Amino acid sequence: MDTTSSIKRKNTRQILVGDVPIGGNAPITVQSMTTTKTSDVDATLQQIYSLAAAGADIVRCTCNDFEAAEGLAQIVPRSPVPIVADVHNQYKMALAAIASGVDCLRLNPGNIRKPAHIKAVAEAAGEQSVPIRIGVNGGSLHPELYERYGGKVTPEAMVESALTELRYFEEVGFEEVKISVKASNVSLMVEAYRQLSAVTDHPLHLGVTEAGPPPTGLIKSTAGIASLLLEGIGDTIRYSLTADPVQEAKAGRQLLEALGLRERKNVDLIACPSCGRAEIDVYDVASKAQTAFEDKRIPLQIAVMGCVVNGPGEARDADLGIAAGNKRGHLFVKGQNVAVVKEDEMVETLVQWAEFITENGFEAALARADMEKAQKEAEKDRKRLLAIQGEDVNEDAARVDLIRKI
Repeated sequence: MDTTSSIKRKNTRQILVGDVPIGGNAPITVQSMTTTKTSDVDATLQQIYSLAAAGADIVRCTCNDFEAAEGLAQIVPRSPVPIVADVHNQYKMALAAIASGVDCLRLNPGNIRKPAHIKAVAEAAGEQSVPIRIGVNGGSLHPELYERYGGKVTPEAMVESALTELRYFEEVGFEEVKISVKASNVSLMVEAYRQLSAVTDHPLHLGVTEAGPPPTGLIKSTAGIASLLLEGIGDTIRYSLTADPVQEAKAGRQLLEALGLRERKNVDLIACPSCGRAEIDVYDVASKAQTAFEDKRIPLQIAVMGCVVNGPGEARDADLGIAAGNKRGHLFVKGQNVAVVKEDEMVETLVQWAEFITENGFEAALARADMEKAQKEAEKDRKRLLAIQGEDVNEDAARVDLIRKI
């Protein structure tokens, strides 16, 4: 966090979504949500990488049917950021999402209403150390709460909904919780979060739901989220826009930077989390790349990928990237293979190409490349890796089989 910020944040409990800390004075994180069908694994992963490149620390995907859960089983091990499964009406979808290996669940108290089902999900999540966001939405409160509060959504009704769900969790000893009380009305949303913050120390996820398209949606979201952040309330945020979700991630990052709550970065470096396909130490290469670009004013999105099988496709929206294969690196620009270099020259080559692109542009970079040769070499290494490892190196099929037995 930028230590120049004068904002005094409320100290909340800390949970982990994957390896990303939420609350407990950890840096405020940016979230967004994919708009693809989760069962379309390749399209969803491409969007996840685009969101990560745009500044998203965590990405949410819908889990609305068993095909989506099976898709998550394949997406999670290949995602560069933690994945949250969004579950609405069927508690079995939550169980399937847990079986898929997701890093967090989002449950709407207004949709899954039977206490036994809620507790069953909490128990399963506890067994797998999967945190849950209690996601109260002003548009889907339990009918009893509407009636009790005069047939309308009030801050008090939203807070009561969240606390009721929280009590169900507490009854089974589950405490890894973050909470949101979103509404499309900014004033209602702000007051609901203020009241919730006063009665709980669980980390809070901020957002104005159904904010609409830009520029109105940006204004409404910024008004609500920034008002609370300036009061020290909030641990993670999402802009809910009727637009490309990449705009959500960028807006969230820019807001946090503007408030001094996140440090500004030049290069947006993203990297795959490493999985069974990786042929290099992704963490080491990414760390070296981060160090190499640390002092350079290069406004590019750069990806470090562990394998040539999935890397260029998943990170094709990055400006520049490199994927490992057969002890060499396959360099790609805007998803197109442009060069093959020795493994120990990967970081140096990334820097050289980044500087060239910054000075001369993408067209000049592509013009100097022998793309036909680079693509042939990449395909050769891709086929070699598949022949050695097979199609299911991450054991996706086993998780899919587990989901189908639920």
